[in-house]
Amino acid sequence: MDSVAHLIVGAGPVGSALARRLAEAGERVRVVTRSGRGPRHPLVDADALDASDGERLAEAARGARVVYNCANPGDYTKWERVWPPLATSILHAAEASGAVLVIMGNLYGYGPVDGPMRRDTPLRPSDHKGALRVRMWEEALAAHRAGRVRVAEARASDYLGPTAPVSNGLLPRYAAATLAGRPATVFGDPDAPHSWTAVDDIAATLEVLGRDDRAWGAGWIVPSNPPASVRSVLTELGELAGTGEPRLRRMPRWALSSLGLVVPVLREVTGVLYQFERPFVVDAADTTGTFGLVPTDWDDLLAATARAWHERAAAAR
Repeated sequence: MDSVAHLIVGAGPVGSALARRLAEAGERVRVVTRSGRGPRHPLVDADALDASDGERLAEAARGARVVYNCANPGDYTKWERVWPPLATSILHAAEASGAVLVIMGNLYGYGPVDGPMRRDTPLRPSDHKGALRVRMWEEALAAHRAGRVRVAEARASDYLGPTAPVSNGLLPRYAAATLAGRPATVFGDPDAPHSWTAVDDIAATLEVLGRDDRAWGAGWIVPSNPPASVRSVLTELGELAGTGEPRLRRMPRWALSSLGLVVPVLREVTGVLYQFERPFVVDAADTTGTFGLVPTDWDDLLAATARAWHERAAAAR
C-alpha cells in the first residue's frame, strides 16, 4: 500500500470536506471506511477497511504525517460497543506511523454549562455518551503526555451546511419537514440560543490542528457564528427557499421520555436534550486568536444550505 500524507478515518460530511480541502491544496489523502466510499479527486484514495483493525489501519497510515479521526458511529445505542476499539485502533495507527492524531470531537463532554463553552471549560459530562468522549480524549492525551504521539481535538457544535445529512443532528431533520411545507415536531425550546458550526469550518480547523504544533496536547472549539435559535434558523432557511414560515410543534420532555422507554434512540436523545432546552453557546476566541480561523459568513452559509436542503426536501416528497 502506497504511503500518503494524510489518513482520514470516516467519509461523512466532515471527513469528505477535509479530504477535498487537503487534496485541493495538492496533498495526497487516503480515506478509510468500511464501504470504501470517499470523495472523488485524483489525489484522494478511498479504501475499504475496518478501522477497528489496528494492524491494518497502521499499515494504511504508514508514512502519513497526520491521522484524522473523523469517524462517526451514528447510532447512539452502539457507541459503547463501537467507539472504544475504534478509538484505540486509530490511536495505535497514529502512534505506529509517527503521525499527528487529530480527533473530530463534539461538545458532549462539557455537559450542561452556564454561559458559553470555552477551551478551558471543565469537562463534566452528564450522560454516558459525553463520558465516553471524555475517556477517549483522556486516553489520547495521556499518550501525548507520555511522548508516544502528538494529539489535538476539534470540538464543534451541531453541523450546518449544504452537505450536512438528514441523519446528522436535529436541525436537518426539522428542515426536511419545514422546507417541504410540513410541520416539524421539535425537541426542547425552539427559541433557545444555539451555536451552529459550518462543516467547512470544521474541516479548516482540523487541517490547522494537524500542522500547527501550538495546537497539540489540547482541545479547540471550532469557530462558529453568533448563536441563533432553531426557530430563527428554520425561518431564515424558509425565506431563502421560498417555503414560508416554519410550523413547529414542540414535543414535551415527558412525552419524549415516555417514548424513550420503548425507542432506544429517543432515550439516548433525552440524555443530551439539555443542549436544546437552554442556551447552548460556544466561544472560540482562543482558536481565532491562536490560528486566525473565523467562521464562514452567516448569510453565505445559510444561502448555500437553503438551496441544498430545499432540493433534498423536494426530492424526498
